[in-house]
Amino acid sequence: NLEIKPSLYEKVEQFRKPGTLVTSNTSGIPISWMAKGRSDDFRKHFCGSHFFNPPRYLRLLEIIPTAETSPEVVDFLMQYGSLHLGKTTVKCKDTPAFIANRVGIYSIMAIFKLMGEMGLSIEEVDLLTGPLTGKPKSATFRTSDVVGLDTLVKVANGLEMGLRDDKDKDIFKIPDYLQTMLNNKWLGDKTGQGFYKKTKSDKGETQILALDLKTMEYHEQVKPRFDSVGNAKQVEG
Repeated sequence: NLEIKPSLYEKVEQFRKPGTLVTSNTSGIPISWMAKGRSDDFRKHFCGSHFFNPPRYLRLLEIIPTAETSPEVVDFLMQYGSLHLGKTTVKCKDTPAFIANRVGIYSIMAIFKLMGEMGLSIEEVDLLTGPLTGKPKSATFRTSDVVGLDTLVKVANGLEMGLRDDKDKDIFKIPDYLQTMLNNKWLGDKTGQGFYKKTKSDKGETQILALDLKTMEYHEQVKPRFDSVGNAKQVEG
C-alpha cells in the first residue's frame, strides 16, 4: 500500500542520522515512488531489499536501487546479502514488481484466466503447476494462500497501474471470484481459509477442503488424473 510507506519514512527521517541505510522489503511497488519527498541523504542511502517468504528456506534476495541510490550502498548490500546472509543476491531494475514477482504474479494471473477457459479445478491446476513443471509443491493456489490473497491482489493491481503501455497488462485484472473472496475475508492461511480450508472431519481428523470457484463452496479434494501425467512418469531422465 503506497499510501502507508511515505508517511512511515517521514517519521523515520526525523530520527535517522545522515548515512544510515534504509531499505524496503516491498514486493511490488517501485522503490522510487516511496522515496519521493525525502531528503537527498535519505534517497542516496535508500533502496529495496526484497526477501522471499519464508526467508529461512528461499535463497533469493533482490536488491533494487533507484537512480539516486549511491553505488557504494548497492555494492555493500549485494556483498552483504551473498557473503553474510548466504543469499543468491540479484540486482534489479526499479520496475513494477522487479523480477521474480513480475514473472510470478503474471504466471498466477495467466493461470487464473486459463483455468476458466479450460474448465480446470483448483486441484487440477495445482497438480499441473507444482513439481511436475519444476515449481514447489505449493504450486499456484497453495502458494497464493500462503502469500495472502490481499497481498496478491495489491501486487496485481500495482502491476496493472504501473505497466501503462504493456500490451498484456489486462492479464492483471482481478477475476470476480477473487474479489468475492476478498469481500468474504477468505484471504488464505492468515484467515484460516482461501482457496483451501483446513477443517476437522467427523472423526476429528484434520481435513483440507478445496474451493469450487463456480459455486464458491468447499468440498473434499478430488485427486486429479491426467493420461499425459501418467505417460510422462514412465519416461526416464
